[in-house]
Amino acid sequence: MRVEELLLRIRRLRRPDAAPDPELAPGLVHLDGAAVTTVAAAGRLLADVPAEKLASPDFPLRPLRVAVTGTFTPGTVEPLLRVALLRIGIAAELHVSGFDQLVLDLSGPRSELAEFRPDVTLCLLHDGWFLPPEWDPGDLAGLRDVLTERVAVLAAAVSGYAARSDGALLLHTVPLSPLEHRSLVSFRGRAELGRIWRELNGRLLELGDRDGTYTLDLETLLVDHDGPVRDERLYRFASMAWTPTVERRYAHEAATFCRAVLGKAAKVLALDLDNTLWAGVLGDDGLAGIKLGTDYPGNCHRDVQRRALALRRQGVLLTVCSKNDPDVVAEAFDQHPDLLLRADDFVAQAVNWGRKDENLRQLAGTLNLGLDGVVFADDSPFECELVRRELPGVRVVELAGDPAGFSTKLLAEGHFTVLATGATDRARTELYRARAGRERFAATFHSAEDYLHELKLRVAVRPVDELSLPRLAQLGLRTNQFTMTDRAHTEAQTRQRADSPDHLVLAVEVTDRFGNEGLVGGVWLDRGDPDGWVIENFVLSCRVFSRGIEQAVLHRVVELARAAGTARLEALFRPTARNRPGAAVWPAAGFVAASEEDGTTRHVLPLQPPPRLLPAWITLEEGDVRA
Repeated sequence: MRVEELLLRIRRLRRPDAAPDPELAPGLVHLDGAAVTTVAAAGRLLADVPAEKLASPDFPLRPLRVAVTGTFTPGTVEPLLRVALLRIGIAAELHVSGFDQLVLDLSGPRSELAEFRPDVTLCLLHDGWFLPPEWDPGDLAGLRDVLTERVAVLAAAVSGYAARSDGALLLHTVPLSPLEHRSLVSFRGRAELGRIWRELNGRLLELGDRDGTYTLDLETLLVDHDGPVRDERLYRFASMAWTPTVERRYAHEAATFCRAVLGKAAKVLALDLDNTLWAGVLGDDGLAGIKLGTDYPGNCHRDVQRRALALRRQGVLLTVCSKNDPDVVAEAFDQHPDLLLRADDFVAQAVNWGRKDENLRQLAGTLNLGLDGVVFADDSPFECELVRRELPGVRVVELAGDPAGFSTKLLAEGHFTVLATGATDRARTELYRARAGRERFAATFHSAEDYLHELKLRVAVRPVDELSLPRLAQLGLRTNQFTMTDRAHTEAQTRQRADSPDHLVLAVEVTDRFGNEGLVGGVWLDRGDPDGWVIENFVLSCRVFSRGIEQAVLHRVVELARAAGTARLEALFRPTARNRPGAAVWPAAGFVAASEEDGTTRHVLPLQPPPRLLPAWITLEEGDVRA
């Protein structure tokens, strides 16, 4: 799709009588090579296009409220951010503050930004806010003290805002202008200033360890940026501290952060083989003919494997999608001495001569994951365009051209970026492999109940703690099938409820004869009304579907509610495009629909007589829960 055609289609959509154009949002990827001014122009035009004219079942748009505040004039950040978000499936409502409003915005409980109630707050910082206008190059110790004080002012504003807000806040490290650096004439003085400035950025990174607050290492991301961080004329004339190209880089990274907040990071990397994981064509060149190892171009492909292996160790599921002979591929993974990836590193393989879009559908179905969680990496422009056309939700990485750039292309878009990782993420490949073992085990039984009894399931339902809370919040945001709402609780909201005497947040862990599934679900309860507890949300990983886990969890919730003297349980359900598995839970447990408001149905379950929900094949472990 040409850039001119994209702009024309956007202009058409601004007309009141315009028909929807569901292919436009994913097509914004074609603006990646366009000039910054063109992308900004597209972003300004899109401000007047309703989201419903862009969304489609294959490429749904998630709503998000995003606020931008800072210490300088943000220039074109707003339109660039709008494009960056739409191209990854987020329809943002944006609030942009004026010049140097950051501290006022964060400190004022009734500021315009606070009234906006953003899901994400982006804080833009520049060196001129930290540095005194007339700082003394001969008193670097005094400068260190001033910078420490400025960080303390920022930290106090951030802490106060985070305590009042249930959204996520993003800070960033700050590059020091070369002009300030060169104001010192001695090499030793410049080195000392560098140490002082890195201490400042270290403190900014530490602020990102607080609840609901994160820090982007912008200084590192700009190492390979082509051009200056700021244009001195724009800075002096309009207080714009960043050039448009830096604003574009920041908008991309901020959009990636927003996607992580929504829990929409990719879960699967589907890799081609020939000229992707190795140089050459296995079927033509043979096992000895493909190139890997320490020499170019083999070392480039080996580095792609190194990056893929690093992703696997952090929870990304690796699969193979290749037109090849499966026996020859199996031999390569088993015998080639220079391969870093082996067959056991992949949770599934589609190695055949079929269409790759159909193979990707099959792989996603095998893993019980949506296509919007799949990244497809291939060297063939034909295969990449086929997948883009047939599967708009799949994220395509085209590894064409010089293989020296393949690793950069694989990671540049931040497809796999999440807010945090834990032990469950690192063990995800093993968890899915154990799942395959369960399926093979199930095939040996004549009835599902016999299989479930022999599976020896144990379910633990306990209050979240410091270790499990971030993982539960991430699971809630990422789950789109077994969930009761499209408005999952953020980490900050989950923490607030976990600390509140009027709420209860429960984490669900499952083990069976094949091992520990880890944290697989959670329940968010409002118990402010002693006569009726409300289940605000209940999520469960697709890994444990169809085993009766949900009944066991609800049995435990009923026990807790009855022990507290509660007469009934209420449960909310808000339908989405994909949460039909969650829709069946409340009727199956005996809940009855009682009312509906703004698309959310309230179900009620009387607790007298006590409902019998615990399946006979599940052992429910005890756990201490606050009264």
